[in-house]
Amino acid sequence: MMVDAPAASRPRHAVPAGACDTHTHVFDERFPAGPAPYALPGADLATHEAMRATIGTPRAVLVQPAPYGRDAACLLDALARGKGTLRGVMSADETVTDATLATWHAAGVRALRFVEMQAPNGGGRYPGSIGVDALRALAPRLRALGWQAHLWASAAQFAELLPELIALRVSLVLDHLAMPDGAADPAFGTVLQHLRDGDIWVKITLCRAHRGAAVESLRPLQDALVAANPDRLLWGSDWPYVRMAPPPDAGAMLDLFLDWLGDASLARRILVENPRELFGFD
Repeated sequence: MMVDAPAASRPRHAVPAGACDTHTHVFDERFPAGPAPYALPGADLATHEAMRATIGTPRAVLVQPAPYGRDAACLLDALARGKGTLRGVMSADETVTDATLATWHAAGVRALRFVEMQAPNGGGRYPGSIGVDALRALAPRLRALGWQAHLWASAAQFAELLPELIALRVSLVLDHLAMPDGAADPAFGTVLQHLRDGDIWVKITLCRAHRGAAVESLRPLQDALVAANPDRLLWGSDWPYVRMAPPPDAGAMLDLFLDWLGDASLARRILVENPRELFGFD
């Protein structure tokens, strides 16, 4: 049985027309999911659309949730009913067929996600996740499709991995502010240099990056990313906030981002122009 998805409030700040939330999920009880360490939220497409209407993001990117594994049915169903307002990020390893990738591309999938983040129980990567070894194998096929690789890892892992991954010539999108250990983290400095060089994209997803700290403490991270290269930044809510209790408010997260940004032209660039370029929205 699914639990209610968290509600969102309307942001106080003006949100630019055509804004995109680049990190969201859908869960639909019509599509069976595998075992999960959390109660699945009732976040079907209708609920997702209502949340986006409230916060002012008519476009969104759907990231495959871990409980669905490599079963794309739920995500593909949402993309088909999204009428061009959605793009998808799927999970797959090198065994995926070219025919499957072509089907996904036609449906609106534009990336695969790879995870090196270590699970908090000390047992290695999160169960069921696909690591960057698969990205190395898949890189030629991603380049041929014009797809991206979305990566979840710590800043320390990124500092080590990025030189090799950049050489694969696949657009790299780092999730959750690249997960640094504070603004003074030397590994974050390495990530910022790659951002300045235009080698990577970074999602500003405030709710995930603070790891128990007060979310307001993340302003130095956002400020540093914006100063480094706003042309390679994206914003994401991570709604419906699994494994977060109490769950954040997506509207409040967007408000905080806009408040810290304090610049309407930058807001349009990050919320509208950058995702339109990267994901090919009309």
